[in-house]
Amino acid sequence: MESSSRARSVLGRRSVLRLFAAVPAAAALTAACSSAPDEPDPLLALAAAAKSDAQLAKAIAQSHPELADAANEIATARSAHADAMQREIDRLAPRDPKDPPSVPVPAPKQAPGSANAAAKTLRDALTGAQDAAAKLVPGLPPYRAGLAGSVSASCASLREVLG
Repeated sequence: MESSSRARSVLGRRSVLRLFAAVPAAAALTAACSSAPDEPDPLLALAAAAKSDAQLAKAIAQSHPELADAANEIATARSAHADAMQREIDRLAPRDPKDPPSVPVPAPKQAPGSANAAAKTLRDALTGAQDAAAKLVPGLPPYRAGLAGSVSASCASLREVLG
């Protein structure tokens, strides 16, 4: 009976050693199957668009007093979208607080000449942002999908603010 228990313990040790040997290989496979480090974070484009839309809305608010209330609301909401996505981007890829944000500040925007053209430009930007965020949802992990879905829904609501 003693030789039988020795045989079991040797097999047990070998199994454990095989398991430990397989862990690095499994970790490497998992890393290889996840998004490649060369690929930009899919939220970067959404965050950049949100910052750009916020600047456009601010320019429209300053140039067209009749659109100022709606445009300021849109600017505030789109800035909040950009901030939320920046926090999520930084959560997955932490950066030194001294470094600039990974989502650059866009160049200042100029409002279209007429209020109708300005409203249409802002509505089109919101439609583009809504569609881009909605297209990302199926391919994102649950939390990020919720964030992108919320941004998409918010953009649809913001379009209604313009009428």
